[in-house]
Amino acid sequence: MARKLWLQFSKGSLSQIMFKNGFDKFRSYLMHWPGSFESNVSNREIRAETWRALEELYKEGICKAIGVSNFLVHHLEQLKEDSGMVPHVNQVEYHPYQQPNTLIEYCHQEGIVFEGYCPLAKGQLLTDPTVRHIAEKNKRTAAQICIRWSIQNGVVTIPKSTKTERIRENCQVFDFQLDKTDMDALGKMHDGRHVTWDPSNIL
Repeated sequence: MARKLWLQFSKGSLSQIMFKNGFDKFRSYLMHWPGSFESNVSNREIRAETWRALEELYKEGICKAIGVSNFLVHHLEQLKEDSGMVPHVNQVEYHPYQQPNTLIEYCHQEGIVFEGYCPLAKGQLLTDPTVRHIAEKNKRTAAQICIRWSIQNGVVTIPKSTKTERIRENCQVFDFQLDKTDMDALGKMHDGRHVTWDPSNIL
């Protein structure tokens, strides 16, 4: 019943958005969080129900791709056991302070695109001495260094800004390479911190 209501609501909402904006389908549609807001239902049950609804949207051609966000390995394993298909994408916090390499390896093995958000750690990395040193060495901004590092690690990276000059700056990262020394230095900065949500305690 929950899936039917969710699916009916999603179809209605998506249809309205497509009509208003002239879309014929959505490129991607994600389940944003692995936890449930309902205390009397298990997280796993809600994930499975929601994912089956997303599968229906995908099969009907409303969405070109479906995926999840903030899912860890055990969430993805359960989803694989409970449904017919794995997500096309998993969108997770990723930056030098937060490098979930085991999760990245798992996604690659399962054919799931790993997509990283918050590549600047909500601005915390812009003043980090290591990042600033590498930026000066390469004659680039600290933001460009962080984004380029993600790209060279094979991560689909989604920086966020509302300022035109920042958006332009964030796009100018394809005409240079960080050398091994720089990549290694940034790779050693992992300290496990989250600057957004931490899904570690979601069962």
